[in-house]
Amino acid sequence: MSVNEQDAVVTPGRRAAQFEPPDWWIYRGTGRPIHDIDLARLLPPPPPWRSYDGGPLPEPDVPPPDDGEAERRLGAAFTFSEQEVDLDELNMVNAGIVLRRPLLVTGNPGTGKSSLAYRIARELGLGRVLRWAITSHTTLGAGLYGYDAIGRVQAAATSQAQLGDVAEEPPPIGDFVRLGPLGTAFLPTRLPRVLLIDELDKSESDLPNDLLSIFEDGEFPVDELARVRNRQPEVTVHTADPQRTAVVRDGRVACNAFPIVVMTSNGEREFPPAFLRRCLQLKIENPDHEQLAAIVSSHLVDDHGDYRDRLVREFAERSKAEGGLPTDRLLDAVYLATSGAYQPEREAWPRLVEALWQRLTVR
Repeated sequence: MSVNEQDAVVTPGRRAAQFEPPDWWIYRGTGRPIHDIDLARLLPPPPPWRSYDGGPLPEPDVPPPDDGEAERRLGAAFTFSEQEVDLDELNMVNAGIVLRRPLLVTGNPGTGKSSLAYRIARELGLGRVLRWAITSHTTLGAGLYGYDAIGRVQAAATSQAQLGDVAEEPPPIGDFVRLGPLGTAFLPTRLPRVLLIDELDKSESDLPNDLLSIFEDGEFPVDELARVRNRQPEVTVHTADPQRTAVVRDGRVACNAFPIVVMTSNGEREFPPAFLRRCLQLKIENPDHEQLAAIVSSHLVDDHGDYRDRLVREFAERSKAEGGLPTDRLLDAVYLATSGAYQPEREAWPRLVEALWQRLTVR
């Protein structure tokens, strides 16, 4: 076994000290965009059992640009150094990309599970992340697409009232179909989209099993379009991307590049074995002092370095003692202390920090 292969077999939380990444890694975890590469050429072919050939591919086949959400989540200039990334995370993310398998990411609240999707998209230049936020009422159908049948009937009635007896074609059915985040992620494209399925453990018990079919088949039917496919084999519909449309052929959405799927869970429930078998599992550890400092620096660039570093150190010690605190509470405290909104030398400051840094769960 080579040195690189030995270092690729890692334990959670291990840091990369003087580490040369294995050649098969595409994602490096730093958050720095990779420029001047053709990702489609860099990606190895999928395993035969995970190969898809959906179409038609769009023209132009370019992922929509980030809408500002990545900057809000990661900061304007988010980067980790090679010494700050978790090698276990890199192994699992790259395995998911190469094998075209969804990632199930667990960890304490506030440890950056959702941010992982935005780091992948930013680093690999995959554009806007498709986020599907899960609640206790979320169904598979809502993530795939919606059809506004009432809206189409009303539009047809309005048109007929305006034109009287003059015959007119009914409104195009595609105007009333909108793909959800899940459905949009499986549109045929040359490069994979990044899909964030956020807080899957909040869902009803059936949703994980309902996802199995699309995760295996890489496609799904749009029933309303399938009914008219003999008359309209290609229909233009709306997508989950603002101001974007896509062509659906023969009433089915079928992927060409399987999306990079990041599903997050706070560990509040167990998932069925059949679902877990189709996923790669990754646990995000609580960020350490160096990672916390990098996160704060990416969001809050100011000249209060000494005071900021002290807060980071105190938070890291407190988080370790408490078993993990959400990182955004550290950002809140640093912003209050360094933005001029609050004077930290006031007597009430320790009580305010104590309130901000409370545990999220009762012992």
